[in-house]
Amino acid sequence: MRFDGKTALVTGAAGGIGKALVATLRAEGARVAVTDRDTSGIEADAHFDGDLLDKAFCDALPGQVTEALGSLDILCNNAGVITRGDITQATDADYALTMGVNVEAPFRLCRAAIPIMAHTGGAIVNTASCWGLSPGPSHPLYIMSKAAIASLTQCLARDHAPQGIRVNAVCPNEVNTPMLRTGFAIRGLDPDKAVEALNDSVPLGRIAEPEDIVDVITFLASDAARYVCGALIEVNGGKPVG
Repeated sequence: MRFDGKTALVTGAAGGIGKALVATLRAEGARVAVTDRDTSGIEADAHFDGDLLDKAFCDALPGQVTEALGSLDILCNNAGVITRGDITQATDADYALTMGVNVEAPFRLCRAAIPIMAHTGGAIVNTASCWGLSPGPSHPLYIMSKAAIASLTQCLARDHAPQGIRVNAVCPNEVNTPMLRTGFAIRGLDPDKAVEALNDSVPLGRIAEPEDIVDVITFLASDAARYVCGALIEVNGGKPVG
């Protein structure tokens, strides 16, 4: 029971990684607050449906979680969107969505959570990406946003370690989630065949499953990572960005 007595907030809780993360945290003793557009299908201790593009919602959420559950010890900024296409295809709406969900929402949630955690310490785990560390082709908005989160992670880790707050990031490559499969379908590809092709490109033989990412997130959130601060951990099965 690594998280007995701890309270966690998970964003993007209705997604593939989010659902697995919430289930793992709760199975190991945490009280978990969840947020997404619709969290009705998720077993959790507190539900906060909302839009991460809503600035006021993000600003208030850590305080609301603390009020509802008594504390806030772990923040998992898991929500994210993927915008594809080169910069000449990118619209203002694409930019606003990508930066709003992937950068501004975590910024606001961290800004509101850190003063709460400063009293007793805590752990923040951001979801960045291998693509934010080693840029790949035709995803400039997504890559820029994930590079920003990686940088924010390291800045906050340095600034707030003296308060007992550890800030780290997990950096996945492709993960077998509904979001990935929907992206293939939108592009007219068969999701099963596309995932099979991706599996062949990974040295370990397959792309990640949500649980592969969750195991790293929960490690970073746990006391087992008590001396890990400012780390950007790539979870890629040995596959480089390319």
